[in-house]
Amino acid sequence: MRVLLTGFEPFAGESVNPSMEVLRQVEREGTPGVELDCLVLPVARAAADGRLLERLGAGGLDALVMLGEAGARAQVMPERVAINVDDYPMADNAGQRPCDEPVVVGGPAAYFSTLPLRDMMNALKAADIPAGISNSAGTFLCNRVFYRAMHHLHGTGDVFAAGFVHLPYLHQQVKGRGEAVASMSLDTLTRATRVLLEVLRDAHERAHRT
Repeated sequence: MRVLLTGFEPFAGESVNPSMEVLRQVEREGTPGVELDCLVLPVARAAADGRLLERLGAGGLDALVMLGEAGARAQVMPERVAINVDDYPMADNAGQRPCDEPVVVGGPAAYFSTLPLRDMMNALKAADIPAGISNSAGTFLCNRVFYRAMHHLHGTGDVFAAGFVHLPYLHQQVKGRGEAVASMSLDTLTRATRVLLEVLRDAHERAHRT
């Protein structure tokens, strides 16, 4: 099973991004039965679009899992829906800050994830990793690449599991922010991502046995 796993570079003055660090760690460790194709996306809307859509256009994939940082959250959270809105709370790394703009002009209002969200959440909880299903991917780059990917897949007719998962801060990112700011270790987030990949692998294998 070949899975495209994406993460983001650091942004907003941070020196790290948990999604990028996890991607690198998972790539080094590997996951049995999963061939990973890893891609770090820039936090810049035009450049992120270009890199993601170029890779999707090359084909050869069985699933797509996009990772991103959600520092306000205390759980690993697969996202249910991407909406057709760019409304950035801050400028991206290219200095762009769109307000109330569509991600794709004339595109549908939203796309739903095709990842097995409930199975993923249950598997994470079974592994003692705090998890939940989120109903809002925000309106920044995470939502944008989620929407662009789903719009592309719907347009080409490619049918495979695809969606977005938000990760909390790493421990090192919350130093000096106060005790109330949630975070997880890199090992825990890496383990969580491998659990997600294992759920996809098992679902893929079941589908191909029938």
